Amino acid sequence: MNAEINEGEKKDIYILAIESSCDETAASVVKNGRYVLSNIISSQIDLHTLYGGVVPEIASRKHIENIDAVITEAMKESGKTFDDIDAIAVTYGPGLVGALLVGLAEAKALAYALGKPLVGVHHIEGHISANYIQDVNFEPPYMALVVSGGHTNLVYVEDYGKYEIMGKTRDDAAGEAFDKVARVIGMGYPGGPKIEKAARLGNKDAIKFPHVFLDGDTYDFSFSGLKSAVLNYVNKMNMLGEKIVPEDVAASFQYSVIDVLVTKTMKAAAEKGITKIAMAGGVSANSALREAMQKACDEHGYSLNIPAPILCTDNAAMIGAAGYYEYIAGRRDGLELNAVPNLKLGERI
Repeated sequence: MNAEINEGEKKDIYILAIESSCDETAASVVKNGRYVLSNIISSQIDLHTLYGGVVPEIASRKHIENIDAVITEAMKESGKTFDDIDAIAVTYGPGLVGALLVGLAEAKALAYALGKPLVGVHHIEGHISANYIQDVNFEPPYMALVVSGGHTNLVYVEDYGKYEIMGKTRDDAAGEAFDKVARVIGMGYPGGPKIEKAARLGNKDAIKFPHVFLDGDTYDFSFSGLKSAVLNYVNKMNMLGEKIVPEDVAASFQYSVIDVLVTKTMKAAAEKGITKIAMAGGVSANSALREAMQKACDEHGYSLNIPAPILCTDNAAMIGAAGYYEYIAGRRDGLELNAVPNLKLGERI
């Protein structure tokens, strides 16, 4: 499928999208997969910070409490009514099963009550599709680096809805590693923004942490060894009674992660003969990663597209963008659609 938006020649399509895969309750109205009329996000981050990470049961309960109000606000801000909506798009995986079920139940109820089509959306496909909102002229083919708390993937996007996963994490995702290292050096949760802020004040060359590329020509990632190296360094310094500079640890760790991410992305793009690079997921909001990727793209003569930070974290606008392309491709789901917490990209369940 090679979907193109040609306004003026066909009816505008309005998607009401719902996202509840982790700890953000979100709803959005998106026109033609590219234009965001509303994007309401209710974050639980302050609540989960008390526990040092997301507590699934609490996340599910808060979704139940918030979801009606979030959808009402999204519809109000969009200036549209339910009569204007062509389909209901909802994340059905991957994610926390309890959290996913809340959004699914709401989407099914709306689809049934309004007589609207239901379209299930893959969460990572949503992150990738945020690039279509950022640049309304952006289109496949391109190489996408997906980096978030639960996922690190190199994805060749051949066309809308057509993906080839070239590399994936074998253990910790990049965002997960950020959270764990932040905890080790006493920065707390959420780790990503705290590591990024501290790294600006540190020396990335102060500590020689491993840059794990793995053996052979694989595009897979592994960050568990790096995480262990940071822990070992901290333990060793404590045993020796030597001072630890958290900013240097943060900068050196972050540099190791970014070097691997950027190097493998450039290599994968060269193999596919692709000159367009996109980034997606919460970690793609990291300014040091953005700068390093831009520098590498400039050196290789590649273009780079990165969504605005609000579109990098979990949101429903990206689900609306992905849902639009699923909708015009003919995808329709029944009320039996269930949550799939380990759903693979490209899988259709």
